[in-house]
Amino acid sequence: MTGPLGWLLDAQVHVAGSPVLAREIVGNVFGLASALLGLRRVVWAWPVGMIGNGLLFTVFLGGVFVTPQAHDLYGQAGRQVFFFAVSVYGWWRWSRNRRSGGGAEPAVVPRWATWRERLTLLVVAVAGTAAAYPVLAALGSWGPLPDAWILVGSLLATYGMARGWVEFWLVWIAVDAVGVPLLLRGGFYPSAAMYLVYGAFCAAGFLTWWRTSRAATAARTPIPATYSEVVA
Repeated sequence: MTGPLGWLLDAQVHVAGSPVLAREIVGNVFGLASALLGLRRVVWAWPVGMIGNGLLFTVFLGGVFVTPQAHDLYGQAGRQVFFFAVSVYGWWRWSRNRRSGGGAEPAVVPRWATWRERLTLLVVAVAGTAAAYPVLAALGSWGPLPDAWILVGSLLATYGMARGWVEFWLVWIAVDAVGVPLLLRGGFYPSAAMYLVYGAFCAAGFLTWWRTSRAATAARTPIPATYSEVVA
């Protein structure tokens, strides 16, 4: 295949003496752009991220698409599919919020999850990882246990972003902490480097959304009437 699409599918660069697909780099750039837009609560975060999902799906499913890495990460590939589906929901939800707000405000107002929502996240994280592990192991995924957590944690973080929960940044940090060593061992160097960048970025995003949620809460809190206003 020739032209820009052919270049994107076939082009490689060398990192530390190892071949790396250009589409792995480009896909991660789209992922970073999506994260930056998500930090600013811009609706375009979702479709931009979906482009990156499509590219990275072809990278991690090396058994179907030609890749220089010797390992297939089915959990990583599968999460791109689920990312795409959850992103459709996030795109719809943020677009609806923006339309209802007249288009002048950000697409979502950050808030802390309730204790019930946090418990649900924890239960789904444990149960989902336990369920995904034997499936990925049977498929022959390399590093099935960390791959299972990366898959489930990524979906929970994406869903939390769509809901506007501040905690979704913390879930991403937990995913990155497991993902970096797995990807380094597998030879997916651009993705491992991007996970490191994501980790630092998520810490900054967490602080930003935390401050925004505090400001939003303060704005909604009624100011107590003074004594003179009461007796007037």
